Amino acid sequence: MSRIYFLHDGNDMVRRRAQVPKGLVVEAWADVAVGGGTFWVGEDGKALLDAAGEQPMTAQLAIPAEAVAIFYGPRLCDLESLPREESLRARVLSAHGMAVAWITLDRLGQRTTHEPASPADAVFHLRRPGGGAGHVWRLFRDKREAMASMDDAYGADSEGAEWARALPADDFDALVKRHAR
Repeated sequence: MSRIYFLHDGNDMVRRRAQVPKGLVVEAWADVAVGGGTFWVGEDGKALLDAAGEQPMTAQLAIPAEAVAIFYGPRLCDLESLPREESLRARVLSAHGMAVAWITLDRLGQRTTHEPASPADAVFHLRRPGGGAGHVWRLFRDKREAMASMDDAYGADSEGAEWARALPADDFDALVKRHAR
């Protein structure tokens, strides 16, 4: 089972990331709420960081990756540039989100445009490192927000609305409490 890790030593992460073999990428996301050198990283990223040090980095939390729900929707495109799911999930947790939806295309098939105001913005851009087309994502901090957004975007009887209603956690705190180890 893959996990997303919450780590507290940003300085050590930066030092270790510089030691990662050329061509490999560690996608680590600063925690926008806690700050102070805290960050979220996926299983593969943590393995690379651990290998670059004398001992493994100590995680404060480890959340099963699948606990952070992803909705891709019916118009998914540009698959080769989609971000790695562990990076996407770590990015969502870094903003204290609990789920995310791909919103690159609107209901008419037009590309969504958005300029995030800050790293805490619920709408953000993320693509695979070196990928071509960019992708726009909408993170959800709670289930009610997800349900309202998906109802509005896809309709109350849609697959998106059903996905939102089925989210197993009510918010970020409930997700952490339920799954953290």
